[in-house]
Amino acid sequence: MKEFKVKIEVKLKPVVLDPQGKTVLQALNNLGYAEVGDARIGKLIELTVSDGSAENVRERVNEMCMKLLSNPVIENFDINIEEQNA
Repeated sequence: MKEFKVKIEVKLKPVVLDPQGKTVLQALNNLGYAEVGDARIGKLIELTVSDGSAENVRERVNEMCMKLLSNPVIENFDINIEEQNA
């Protein structure tokens, strides 16, 4: 059994309004960071998963994202899998 480090980045779809991102953008601009033109807020989820192959891990983590870790109606997610050295 191999151990994999999985990072899942969840972001709102581009067409979904991001009030938290707008608040951060406004605050940055108010603090003098006028070069910032947009801000979107997301989340990073890190998992350690034991399985025989990266393909199985990707399939299982995709299921986890669709069922619990993201809202597929308004969010997209990217999965990055790295095998851990024993």
